[in-house]
Amino acid sequence: MSHCEPGSAPRSLAPGALHVALVGSPNAGKTTLFNSLTGMHAKTANYPGVTVTRREAIAMFGDLEVMVVDLPGTYGLAAISPDEQIVADSLEGVIEGVARPDALVMVADASTLERSLLFVAELLRLGLPACLVVTMIDEVAARGGSIDVERLGLAIGIPVVGVIGHRGVGLDSVRALLADPVSWQRPVMAPPEGAAARSAWVASVLAVAYRPPGADRRTRRIDAVLLHPVLGVVVFALVMLAFFQAIFTLAAPAADALDSLFGWLGDGVRDRVPGWLGEMLADGAIAGVGGVLVFLPQIILLFLILTLLEKVGYLSRAAFLADRLMGRFGMEGRSFVAMLSSFACAIPGILSARTIPSERRRIATMMAAPLMTCSARLPVFTLLISGFVPDRSVLGPIRSQGLVLLGLYVLGAVSGLLYAGVLSATALSGPAAPVVMELPPYRRPTLPAVLRQTWEGAWSFVRKAGSIILGSSLVLWVLLNVPGSTPPAGLTESQRAGHRLEHSAAGSVGKAMEPIFAPLGFEWRTNVALIGSLAAREVFVTTLALTTGNEDDSSLPDRLHELRNDDGTQVYDAATVAALLVFFVYALQCMSTVAVLRRETNSWRWPVIAFTSMFVLAYVGALVARVVVHVVT
Repeated sequence: MSHCEPGSAPRSLAPGALHVALVGSPNAGKTTLFNSLTGMHAKTANYPGVTVTRREAIAMFGDLEVMVVDLPGTYGLAAISPDEQIVADSLEGVIEGVARPDALVMVADASTLERSLLFVAELLRLGLPACLVVTMIDEVAARGGSIDVERLGLAIGIPVVGVIGHRGVGLDSVRALLADPVSWQRPVMAPPEGAAARSAWVASVLAVAYRPPGADRRTRRIDAVLLHPVLGVVVFALVMLAFFQAIFTLAAPAADALDSLFGWLGDGVRDRVPGWLGEMLADGAIAGVGGVLVFLPQIILLFLILTLLEKVGYLSRAAFLADRLMGRFGMEGRSFVAMLSSFACAIPGILSARTIPSERRRIATMMAAPLMTCSARLPVFTLLISGFVPDRSVLGPIRSQGLVLLGLYVLGAVSGLLYAGVLSATALSGPAAPVVMELPPYRRPTLPAVLRQTWEGAWSFVRKAGSIILGSSLVLWVLLNVPGSTPPAGLTESQRAGHRLEHSAAGSVGKAMEPIFAPLGFEWRTNVALIGSLAAREVFVTTLALTTGNEDDSSLPDRLHELRNDDGTQVYDAATVAALLVFFVYALQCMSTVAVLRRETNSWRWPVIAFTSMFVLAYVGALVARVVVHVVT
């Protein structure tokens, strides 16, 4: 049995231990198998010189310690994308600093076994010890097919195991094989070269051990609706509407509870820790990190819904439906999946574009990804919408705040399409490769798989709050409190705090920026928050929490409502809030995204174009929004 010590970090691999690679096509169940064999102890790293990631974990199988590596999904060794090139190079052992696998666990979907065996034939010619794990065998049986894994193994000449990953069926047999991979028998004759000869070999293997399943009638019936050119679009619109309504409505009670919790923690620390240290911990660390973590319920819901849509098989249908539309803007259906992934974070969206074979479509997709409304923008949008947009019923359960949030997401998505279209018509013009897409059957997602993926996304958000945002909060607190200034006599405590903040180092920088951003209605506090958002967009909320003080224990939206300019007018009026919302739709403030763009494109040209052009879009868009709201109101 494989095991790791509960709660332990991944261990170092013992000298002489074996490296075993899991390899197979996308949607074959490879990652589910990897998780079942290794548990929660996997670590993620980049291959040298590229941003393609690999997941690996050390596990014990019997008395043998094995490094298990989950390679990216691919359909063959003739690479047409960066992910596929990494797989081919890994199996050939030509990547410096990365060991060639000692053995292969090939993973094949039983419902598409013919196509999988074509890939298996390529892999067997590498000459490595190999076994075959056939997944989804229950689906084949349910659709009237059959597979004899023993006869299949005899026909190929290697060990073959059938598994049902989400039920754990067959996993013990896989573990037993992994306990002694060097003893796996090799085929008496390697599969032939050449497409025609290889197809004949696959047909001969299938003839003795496999009866293909019948058509999946359930999938056909559902696809008749979801892939319909009209009904499919209507369903997609309804799914997205429910998506954004849920993010606001369902998460609100938990967010309010977290807000109260962090307020209580801050008060407790301020009361128990004397002097400047207590103020820094309460007003810097707790207020800064807490100002972002209160949006954790919305982030969890975002990842949960995206995970469910992916696991059930809907995202690939949405990509297929969007392919024609995406093609008009220089992208393709797989670009849709990358852009939808960018709703969680632009970085995985950019990385997922590696599966797009066409370089021009890949670059167009990566450049458009930052315009998708990522989870880092969600705290900013939630703060401004919940604080300044009245929560009114528009149509039954559909409420105004959810509609505004949906409108911002739509604005970002439409702008991303237009942005990619302009690039494709100018800097990226040229022919593109044809598109081939696979639609997996609909599957009922398992609770552990959904929870694992949701947890990984949410924990990434929490880690950022515990590192980047905490560090930024403490630095900002210092900059907002030095150099010390003596407020004039006769001011209230709140006015004295405001005077100190305005004459701090950070306040001076914000004041210097006012001539640039005054047309947008942004005063010094907003400008300081924009600088902080370059570390992470969420820091915008943190900075506003620090610059507005909290002497009366009021909420951040209430404090923003009470802020006044020197002439007595409201700092955050409707026009300024609209300008801020539009600015955050367009501006590329995330330096991590800029760095990933640099690595993925291997050039500073595209990151510079993206950052500059999106700042111009943000400024002009915010100015237009401010003028329109002024005219309307």
